[in-house]
Amino acid sequence: MKIINRIHKANAGRDPERLAMKYALMRTDPFVFLRGTCHLFYDRLPKGGIFKSAPLAWSCGDLHLENFGSYKGDNRLAYFDLNDFDEAALAPATWELSRLLVSILVAAPGLGLTHADALLLAQDFLDAYCAALLTGKARWVERETSTGMVGELLTQVAQRSRVGFLNKRTQKKGGRRQFRIDGKKILSVTDAQRHKVHTFIDAFCSSQAHPEFYKVIDVARRIAGTGSLGVERYAILVEGKGSPDQNYLLDLKLALPSSIAAHLPHLQPQWRHQAERVVTIQRRMQAVSIAFLHGVDIGEHSYVLRALQPSEDRVPLAGQQHHLEHLCGVVRVMGQCVAWSQLRSSGRDRSAIADELIDFAGRSKWRSKLLAVCEELAVAVTQDWTLYCQAYDDGVFKLK
Repeated sequence: MKIINRIHKANAGRDPERLAMKYALMRTDPFVFLRGTCHLFYDRLPKGGIFKSAPLAWSCGDLHLENFGSYKGDNRLAYFDLNDFDEAALAPATWELSRLLVSILVAAPGLGLTHADALLLAQDFLDAYCAALLTGKARWVERETSTGMVGELLTQVAQRSRVGFLNKRTQKKGGRRQFRIDGKKILSVTDAQRHKVHTFIDAFCSSQAHPEFYKVIDVARRIAGTGSLGVERYAILVEGKGSPDQNYLLDLKLALPSSIAAHLPHLQPQWRHQAERVVTIQRRMQAVSIAFLHGVDIGEHSYVLRALQPSEDRVPLAGQQHHLEHLCGVVRVMGQCVAWSQLRSSGRDRSAIADELIDFAGRSKWRSKLLAVCEELAVAVTQDWTLYCQAYDDGVFKLK
């Protein structure tokens, strides 16, 4: 079966323990399945019409309802923005928009929404996106004026204490911290993996202004996300500004090729490595990027190093029922964030200039066409999920 083979191929070589978690999660809900199969989405996406004629824009590549959240920037202030750029690439603007719209339609039942409600949300997202583009000015979400779930997330991140955060992920022994190996967020590492991370950090910190900050205290494998489960990923506890309560947590993740870029290779710049692609595009699109963001080499592969961002800092939408008005407020903010990110990164390496994006937003015919295609894509995702569930129950995805 083509879909099953495609999923196997896309996940080849991943850590079996966490890949088993990913496959089990994808069985639970079509929205989770959508999150875990970005490659399938772009395989199926039409390549002509509005998916070819729309202006080129830098894209995070995996835009969906839970790919927004709050984080502390490198200036230590709290921001709400797009926050996952593993799949980032240059693409017609409609590619990015379609994935978000399909995620709304697919997630609707789990949110307690009717199809009509989901279409209303999708339209609100598009309206907010176009209105923000028409201003021609890239802004960002202001914590002081934010309300609803976005405001709550920003406040949560801004008020989070370092000690409280550390205590959730680590435990003290003899005045020093070590990771809590809980099998849910953190797994143990092998001696070889620990040595690999230590060796890298020792070399990396030698080029930093404060090398003592990066002294490694402990290393663990990290469990986070859906699509990236099974990808080589570490949580690193470093000295920071002093033990035990001024330690810092870092995230080190293997950078893989982009699913969206694979369909548009002729548009992409020549990146030095995959981590350079992720980090460069993230810095272009976000108002302020997350702290400690670097693209680094380890052996033959590249990795993204950054501050560890808790999964609970993302908008908690899927699997819960919400009042429609609250959801409308959230998706409007999301539409603005996407528009601002495209304006902020406009005119870079072949992406459309702001005037082209403004002109695009001022036209209306493409919007109804896009929604119609997205309704068809949402049905296809649910059908793919049904086939996946049957294969999963038959043991096709059981790992040896």
